[in-house]
Amino acid sequence: MAIAWPSTRPEMMSPRPGRDGAAELGAVMAELRRAYEHREQVPLDPNAEPGTGPVIGYLGADIPEELILAAGARPVRVSGRPMPSMPLADRYIGGEVDAVTRSQLERILDGTYGFLDFLVIAHDTEGLVRLFYTIRELRRVEPGVTLPPFHFFDLLHLPHRTTALYNRARTRELRQVLESWTDREITDADLHATIVRCNEHRRLLGRVLELRTASPPRLTGVEALRLIGSGMVLPKTAHAALLRALLELCAALPRYPDRVRVFLTGSAHEWPELYQLVEAHGALVVGEDHDWGDPWYEDLVDEDADPIDALADRYQYRAPSASRSSIAARAAYLERRAAACRAQAVIAFVRAGDEAPAWDFPRQRMALDRHGIPSLLVDRVPYGAAVPAAAQDAVAGFLMRLRPIQAEAATG
Repeated sequence: MAIAWPSTRPEMMSPRPGRDGAAELGAVMAELRRAYEHREQVPLDPNAEPGTGPVIGYLGADIPEELILAAGARPVRVSGRPMPSMPLADRYIGGEVDAVTRSQLERILDGTYGFLDFLVIAHDTEGLVRLFYTIRELRRVEPGVTLPPFHFFDLLHLPHRTTALYNRARTRELRQVLESWTDREITDADLHATIVRCNEHRRLLGRVLELRTASPPRLTGVEALRLIGSGMVLPKTAHAALLRALLELCAALPRYPDRVRVFLTGSAHEWPELYQLVEAHGALVVGEDHDWGDPWYEDLVDEDADPIDALADRYQYRAPSASRSSIAARAAYLERRAAACRAQAVIAFVRAGDEAPAWDFPRQRMALDRHGIPSLLVDRVPYGAAVPAAAQDAVAGFLMRLRPIQAEAATG
C-alpha cells in the first residue's frame, strides 16, 4: 500500500515564521527518515515534482545520475532489504551471490520495484554482474516474468588510459540507450546543466554532513545515513529543500560532546542496524567509506571538461571499494578519511558472503596503528536486522576499552 506522503515541494519545506525551531526540525528529520525507510514508496508520491518523466532504477554506485536526469527521467537507486525468505531469488540465482544481491533480485521480481520503467545495472561487483546475467536469461527463457527494459553499464576502474577510453565509449553508449528509452536527445548543454545541478546538490549535502564531524558532532551516524540514502530516491529539488531547511534549523540540533568518534569500513550498509549497534554503546559514527555513505556525494564532476569525459572520470576514479580496488589504495583512503573525520577508532564490519573487505583489513590496521587509532574487525556478519550476539559482544567490549577516550572527549 502506498504511503500518504506530505508535500515535498520546496516551498513547503522552508521553516515558517513564528514556528518552534525544534518542531520544524523534527518535521524535516521525520520526512528524511520516512523517505529513507520507505524508499521504494517514494516514487509513488503524488506530490513529487510535476511533469517528472519515467522512473529509471539503478543498481550500483557507478551509474551517472546526471545522464538519467538529462534524459528527463528520475533516477532511483534500487536496494535490498533483509527478509526471512527469498523464494524467487533462490529459484533463479541460488546461493551464487551474497544476500544483498539476492534480496535486490527478489525485490525486482516480486513487484516491489514494479513501478520502474527502466533499469540500469552497474559492474560494481561480481554479484551485480551475475544479477544481470540472471535477468537477461529470464527475459530469454521465461517471457512471462515481468521485467523492465534493462541495460548493463560496464564501467571499469583500472588506472589506465585504455580503461578511460573504454569508459568513455560505455558512457556514450548509455547516453544513447537513455535517449532511446525516453525519446529525448541528451545535448551537451543538457548534460552540463545536470552536472552543475548534481554538483550543487553534493556540495549542499557535504555542508549538512559537516555537522556530524564538527566538535562536538551535531548529527549521529544513523541520521547521516538517512540524509544520504534519502537523496538516492527523492527528487533532487525536494531533497535539497529539506537539506536547506535543516541547515536553517541546525541551532536546534543536539550536541554529542561525550561520544567516541568511530569510522566504519568493510562492507556497504544499505540499512542502519550496525550503526545503531555502535551508537547504542555510547559512540558516534562520524564517517564511512562505503558507497551508501560519504563516498556517494564527496567527489564532484569537472564542470569545465567535456561532459562525457568528466562523467566517465568521476565514476571511474570515485572512492576505492574492496571489490574493485587494491588493498594499498583502500588502506590509504581509509587513513585519509579517518584523519579528516578526526576518528578515534575504526570498526570494520564484513558481511557474510562479502569476503573482499576482510582481505583489506590487515593493511588498514597497520595504517591506523601509525596514528594510534585502535581498530576492530567484526567478520561474517549476516545481512539482516538481527545482529548476532558474538558481534554485539565484540563491539561492546571494544568500545568499553575505549572509555578513557570517551572520558577525554567529554572534557576536551
